[in-house]
Amino acid sequence: ISPTWFLSIIQNEFRNGKIDLDSTMKLLEKLQMPFDFAHVKHVFKKTVDKRKVPTINMEDFRAIYRTIVHRPEFHERFRAYSANGKILADNELTEFLRKEQYETESCESIALEIILKYEPIEEVRRRRQLSFEGFVRYMSSEDCSIFKSSHRTIYQDMNHPLCDYFISSSHNTYLVSDQLIGPSDLWGYTSALLKGCRCLEIDCWDGSNNEPVVYHGHTLTSKISFCSVIRVVDKYAFMTSEYPVVLSLENHCSPKQQEVMADYLESILGDKLLTSTIDGTAVSQLPSPEALKFKILIKNKKVGTIEEGLLRRNVDNHGETGEVSDFENMSDEDETDEKTPLYPKSDSSKRKSDCIPPTPPRKKAKMKKVKIAVPLSDLVIYTKSERFVSFEHSLAHQQCYENNSIGEVRARKFVKHSAREFVSHTSRFITRIYPKGTRATSSNYNPQEFWNVGCQMVALNFQTPGVQMELQDGKFLDNGGCGYILKPEFLRNHNSTFTPYDVGRYSKPMSLSIRLISGHQLPPSTLSKTNKADPLVQIEIYGVPEDQAKKKSSVIKSNALSPRWDETFSFNVQVPELALIRFCVEDEISLVTNEFLGQYTLPLLSLRKGYRKVPLLSRDGGNLEPASLFVHVWYY
Repeated sequence: ISPTWFLSIIQNEFRNGKIDLDSTMKLLEKLQMPFDFAHVKHVFKKTVDKRKVPTINMEDFRAIYRTIVHRPEFHERFRAYSANGKILADNELTEFLRKEQYETESCESIALEIILKYEPIEEVRRRRQLSFEGFVRYMSSEDCSIFKSSHRTIYQDMNHPLCDYFISSSHNTYLVSDQLIGPSDLWGYTSALLKGCRCLEIDCWDGSNNEPVVYHGHTLTSKISFCSVIRVVDKYAFMTSEYPVVLSLENHCSPKQQEVMADYLESILGDKLLTSTIDGTAVSQLPSPEALKFKILIKNKKVGTIEEGLLRRNVDNHGETGEVSDFENMSDEDETDEKTPLYPKSDSSKRKSDCIPPTPPRKKAKMKKVKIAVPLSDLVIYTKSERFVSFEHSLAHQQCYENNSIGEVRARKFVKHSAREFVSHTSRFITRIYPKGTRATSSNYNPQEFWNVGCQMVALNFQTPGVQMELQDGKFLDNGGCGYILKPEFLRNHNSTFTPYDVGRYSKPMSLSIRLISGHQLPPSTLSKTNKADPLVQIEIYGVPEDQAKKKSSVIKSNALSPRWDETFSFNVQVPELALIRFCVEDEISLVTNEFLGQYTLPLLSLRKGYRKVPLLSRDGGNLEPASLFVHVWYY
């Protein structure tokens, strides 16, 4: 460490000779490196254990700082490029960026940016050089992250029709725990929107005093008012993303309260609510996310055509209803157990809906006429809910603005038995997948199997942590986190012959090599009284079936501060455009059980080559900084 620079920052704190743990933490913060309290506390304790008093002097502090910050794996890289082992001249840093970090654009200017941004020692910075202190700060920074910086902003073409995108979608958005007795809460909507979710589900039922309410029907979940949900949507819809939000109404209300809903939508959302086609023209294809920026769309059943609705636009149609043919319940959902699951007696009749061919969708479902209030119906423009009959039926009859919801069990059978037809269907029509109703605990299915066939709205319970939500969050990190991701060409092309089981000519193989070097300040095991864990890392690929893979590192005993692996893992991926890679750090508790410590998931095509930091996230998606992995990534 440059003695003068270090002393100038710390000496004032030591004017009385020694400092305690609290002051040590404060002083470390001054040095502008992130520290985990559990680790500092442990290193501090080890230093003072042999003494009577829990304080340290300046030399001790310097040793603690070095133990945590001066990582040997960084020093090895630094010395390989520094002629004198003390500083990197700008041309040496440029060489490191070109050779090791695979930077292709103007390495000289990137080197200069790094020096100005990360070199803490002023005279070194003035000489346009990088000390080891600056190098450590660069290697630990966002600029060294494994996630491609260009993918942090919107870089995809946003002018394709809506059905050409994967759209971040949530199921039963109002629930914050389980589906049976859990609380309904506005926070469900706020947090989903802040995460970039673009399709929210609102389960609407008649409430008292002519006020529609939102809750999970036929269960004991609590109720929230429809108007309060719409106010939250109005407030938070475009905070994270400018692209359109779709409100998927799961509508069980009487025509009278449907009118109340329509009034709230118009009065609260105002100009944000899409009430007519763009430019008032006829609909031959869906508009793009770009054309619908800052707009909120209503997805619901609809009476008649868009054109008829537009003609009525300026006529007072309160009290008018229309009828649509439907099966016994009027919801979007087409599995018997979707909205009235949850009691053992329904088990026997459970899955009559899923046999293929899919017509009719369930055991002797009676057709009935369902009344829809015209004012609500007329707010449905590009997202008209249409019951799914069969792929052939859709191809022959469905309009581009009509979309289907298919339950996960039935959809899974289609993936297995009619994948090509499924891909052809999703290239034309927005398709929403939703979890089966028997998932009483709000558990989730693996969304990957439905992204593999191009389903746009794969709805998950956002309130439920786990691998499924980690895949969702990882996928939608892409394209600036805006909630819309352009599907690969083979899932947009109407004539595609792609299926996940037979990728054929659509394969663009990628050979990937990941060297797992080390971990840094990992979360200690819950079983450890100090800062220990027995960490191991699993690296997983999620994608089409033949790309699914899982590799496991060895276990490093009792070291969460700085475990060192130096192990290499290789993967061959046939369809990188659909693949995600997940790094999961676990603590080996016994031969049969591991405890989750942290994870990070990202699209395979968002990986950066070179020496990279993998930031770790907690189960619920929170940042565990400074916990991270250090890896080297290479692919061709």
